[in-house]
Amino acid sequence: MCGITGIFDTRADREVDAARLHRMNESQYHRGPDEGSLHTEPGLGMGHRRLSIIDISTGQQPLFNEDGSVVVVFNGEIYNYQSLIPELQALGHVFHTKSDTECIVHAWEAWGEDCVQRFRGMFAFALWDRNKQTFFMARDRMGVKPLFYSVLDDGQLLFGSELKSLLAHGQMRRDIDPLAVEEYFALGYVAEPRCIFKQARKLEPGYSLCIRRGQPIPEPKQFWDVRFTLDRQIGVEEACLELQERLKQSVRLRMIAEVPLGAFLSGGVDSSAVVATMAGISSDAVNTCSIAFDDPAFNESEFAKLVADRYRTEHKVETVKSDDFDLLDTLARLYDEPYADSSAIPTYRVCQLARKHVTVALSGDGGDETFGGYRRYRMHLMEERMRSMMPAGLRKPLFGTLGRLYPKADWAPRVFRAKTTFEGLSRNAVEAYFHSVSILRGPMREQLFSPQFKAQLSGYEAQEVFDRHAAKAQTDDPLALIQYLDTKTYLVGDINTKVDRASMAHSLEVREPLMDHELVEWVASLPSDLKIRGQEGKYLLKKSMEPLLPDEVLYRPKMGFAVPLARWFRGPLKQRVQDAVLGPRLAATGWFNREYLQHLVEAHQSGARDYSAPLWTLLMFEAFLRQVVDEELPLAVHSRDGVPA
Repeated sequence: MCGITGIFDTRADREVDAARLHRMNESQYHRGPDEGSLHTEPGLGMGHRRLSIIDISTGQQPLFNEDGSVVVVFNGEIYNYQSLIPELQALGHVFHTKSDTECIVHAWEAWGEDCVQRFRGMFAFALWDRNKQTFFMARDRMGVKPLFYSVLDDGQLLFGSELKSLLAHGQMRRDIDPLAVEEYFALGYVAEPRCIFKQARKLEPGYSLCIRRGQPIPEPKQFWDVRFTLDRQIGVEEACLELQERLKQSVRLRMIAEVPLGAFLSGGVDSSAVVATMAGISSDAVNTCSIAFDDPAFNESEFAKLVADRYRTEHKVETVKSDDFDLLDTLARLYDEPYADSSAIPTYRVCQLARKHVTVALSGDGGDETFGGYRRYRMHLMEERMRSMMPAGLRKPLFGTLGRLYPKADWAPRVFRAKTTFEGLSRNAVEAYFHSVSILRGPMREQLFSPQFKAQLSGYEAQEVFDRHAAKAQTDDPLALIQYLDTKTYLVGDINTKVDRASMAHSLEVREPLMDHELVEWVASLPSDLKIRGQEGKYLLKKSMEPLLPDEVLYRPKMGFAVPLARWFRGPLKQRVQDAVLGPRLAATGWFNREYLQHLVEAHQSGARDYSAPLWTLLMFEAFLRQVVDEELPLAVHSRDGVPA
């Protein structure tokens, strides 16, 4: 686990500024405090910060092939590297290390761009082949590891594990992309491949980019996608046994390390399944870490203790105060882009705790998306059944009208909050799902943004992100479709982003067994009724874990990793919300409707409405402007065709 960065001259072999490269590399020191190295040659500079996990003595980067003509910098783990080494040796390649990194340069020599098809793991890497004058970047299938890049006006390509390394170069324009702002206020993150800054991009999961010097820069190429075929004929008992074996294999691969290793244990199904599987594999007690909350409404520690006691793990728990909101500015600097998932706070804390005891931690991330665990999935399926009963020509005007007329009742029991359901029933499946997951839904964003800012959007709506992915989903199954959408959007932009930045802030490597691409492909081949059956989400995972975990863990209501935003904004953060949301920083942009901002603050703080999620989104955007955007540079907003406003 490391941080990578670099500069590639796409047009010629002009000298790379070593001082800029050093600054870019050191901006990611936290990702790899063990070692830092640079390589420069005409037209190329590569930087690497190392967190030593495998082949500690000889795995330094940048790493070269036998004759020094191919060089790579790599962030992540290739879990199947031990089986690739003899295969590559049989092809005549000579290894000088025992690291998974060296597999990449030799795999490139053997298989070219198709080398990525052979890798099983989480990875983001950049490679230069001097003989072929070819630069190659790739990102893992599930988007566990990040990769940012930017092409400057003079043809230099910058890349890095975090956006801060590109900003450290000093020549990337910081013009904010209005389309990214629209996506952020809808989703709480900027969706791949877009970046908050117009001149930067993220390489999408399962994509590579191959550039030959002196030739036009092509579009990234997709090398993997998950297909929800749902066509595997298998009974529940057989599926449970196969899932247990596949999970063992995935966990076993992720337990390879030369440093202390453990696991997060939240008390939920996913992390508990990972810990139970680890305990069945390991001859030593598993190290586990949990965060407890002093607010009982958010505390799952008793369920984590059930699992820890059952498997006699070396369990560490720390209690987080319910008013742990001092991290706000830290998170803004850490994430570089505006990021609005408030569970980043406890995630930061559990990573901080884990790093005191281990260098590698396994997590249960990806389980909800893969196995069908979210409550919103069951709600969507219910709405889909209702939508299918009525022709669209009748359904849209009827439920659209009801949705407009029915009052929004945040204070009422969930069964009486029909406004959202009516609005969802008036839409098609993709529109309805986007509507259900949006933080500020379409009508709210319409009121949030100023007329000047809306003009810069040129009609763009964040809905287009979901439409683009839905067009490639190749499934009509209601559950499979939204699982595919979440795999491409929420899992990457929210979950993986949160865990990567929070863990690497503490120089901790996190591995996700439930995101193993072979496991994901297998589960995607199973019928949807093995994922959600009746009102039971994650049906197959829970059934397969019944011999290993108590029912109190498997079949309790899902709690989530939340913080008490609503109370904070009416109590200890009341003044801070007013100062940030109604203060000069947001006003100076000219992007927001002041009257609507005033409404959000006053309605929430009076108790009339729960606007905690929109207010947190605004709070983090204001923090991003203060902490990341250089206030000495003008904030330029570009229209959809790139022309400055």
